[in-house]
Amino acid sequence: MFYQFNHLAMPGYLKIESGSNFCYPPHLHQCFEVIVILSGEMHVEVDGTTYHLKKNQGVLIFPNQIHSLESVKSEHVLCIFSPDLVQEFSTGVIGKNPVDNLFCLDDYLVDALHNLKVTSTITQKKGVLYSICAQFDNNRLYENRQVDKDGVLNKIFTFVEECYGKDCSLKKLAEILRYDYAYLSRIFRKTVGISYNSYVNHYRLGHACFLLENTSFSIIQCAYDSGYDSVRSFNRNFKSYLGLTPRQYRENNARL
Repeated sequence: MFYQFNHLAMPGYLKIESGSNFCYPPHLHQCFEVIVILSGEMHVEVDGTTYHLKKNQGVLIFPNQIHSLESVKSEHVLCIFSPDLVQEFSTGVIGKNPVDNLFCLDDYLVDALHNLKVTSTITQKKGVLYSICAQFDNNRLYENRQVDKDGVLNKIFTFVEECYGKDCSLKKLAEILRYDYAYLSRIFRKTVGISYNSYVNHYRLGHACFLLENTSFSIIQCAYDSGYDSVRSFNRNFKSYLGLTPRQYRENNARL
């Protein structure tokens, strides 16, 4: 499946999810994100480096690091949390990124993360998250973060998040940001690794998968709500990326 979250760096913000077999295109946000594999394998790319995760391995992704996820067969736990939940740790790494995002978790930490809930007490949340950060930080090397001086990538990702259901073409974006079209196209592909149009398509398919799993909307409605103006192109793209039709996907993954 494709996975979608709105990652808000609000005080106390935490989202946690256990699942299987999901992908998400390159993106960034202002929270920390930890992904741990329970079984199988997952490929995670962080700032251009690809990590091949196996059981009990994970990555800790820092705020504003570009990352993507791809898995065919795996079980995982994913947790996204605001920096204030690990204030001492986040303060100590301000302006820095890890040289290597990969680490191995002890069994008790994997279990603790797996059992953590949004409804857990603040003490329980901080206890688990600080323990994970402490294990990650052990003998970890850091480097100064490269700054997106103009905030272009943040603006692009925000634009897609807000406008994926309507006209979110690169031409429209260039007009709004008053940037040269060719410059935006070049910097996006160079930094993210795929074209802008491919990213938008991935994002729309992610939203469509969410609707297919969690609503009773018709296939046509899911297509239109995800930004497709043609059911034919929706079906074609869906099968091209996921290997099955929207109807088959719903039959395999519907939660209603």
